Amino acid sequence: MNDTLNTNEVKNAAGTEVEFVTLDKAGRKHVWGQSGETYSLPHRITLSHTETGSGMKKRKRSLLRVDKTTLSGVDSTTPITNSAYIVLDTPVGAMTANTEAANVLAELTSLVATGGTSTFLYDGTGTAAVPLLNGGLN
Repeated sequence: MNDTLNTNEVKNAAGTEVEFVTLDKAGRKHVWGQSGETYSLPHRITLSHTETGSGMKKRKRSLLRVDKTTLSGVDSTTPITNSAYIVLDTPVGAMTANTEAANVLAELTSLVATGGTSTFLYDGTGTAAVPLLNGGLN
């Protein structure tokens, strides 16, 4: 991913672009922070990778995580953090291509971001977004 995310890579629930810049990039981890964020209210994106095992048993675990700290809507002074993340866990030692990994990632993305159409929904009304937000199963 780019060191600067500023060309519609990241959008909020209103569909508005949110810009991020690299804060740290070392080894197999990259951390971005929102441009112009308030120090006490960090907004971060983290991409990291780990591998375990060897040969046919080798697995790669990739994590993409977004953490956003805001002030509580209850008392407007307490910082609270909301987090969302995707983990892609693949048996890379037994794979010759990323086809099926790409399929499960596409299926997850479409479940969260579409409502049974080809329209991408940023507002949390996607088929799986609603139960994730409300803690339900429907």
